Amino acid sequence: MAAFFRSFLDSPVGPKTTHFWGPVANWGFVAAGLVDMEKPPEMISGNMTGAMCVCSALLMRFAWMVRPRNYLLLACHASNETVQLYQLSRWAKGQGYFLSEKKEETKSQ
Repeated sequence: MAAFFRSFLDSPVGPKTTHFWGPVANWGFVAAGLVDMEKPPEMISGNMTGAMCVCSALLMRFAWMVRPRNYLLLACHASNETVQLYQLSRWAKGQGYFLSEKKEETKSQ
């Protein structure tokens, strides 16, 4: 057990590096997105949420391509991408981008 912990501690993505602490800090974005699910869609910024989606997508690719692969960063940004896409869909519904056919038929009559 001690050998495993020592190897993790001294690894290129271990807690002595920014490859570890950067993703740990980025989990705050995921937590904030989860908390924001309770807020009404009118409070969501479409521009900022879209920017977070693009940023997380780019950083997922970076985490996959960098050597050594940073799986913690990949998991963090995949989670953030999921949360932000959900928030973006809530914003779009709130703005009326996803009107159902029933509502459109009712308006035309």
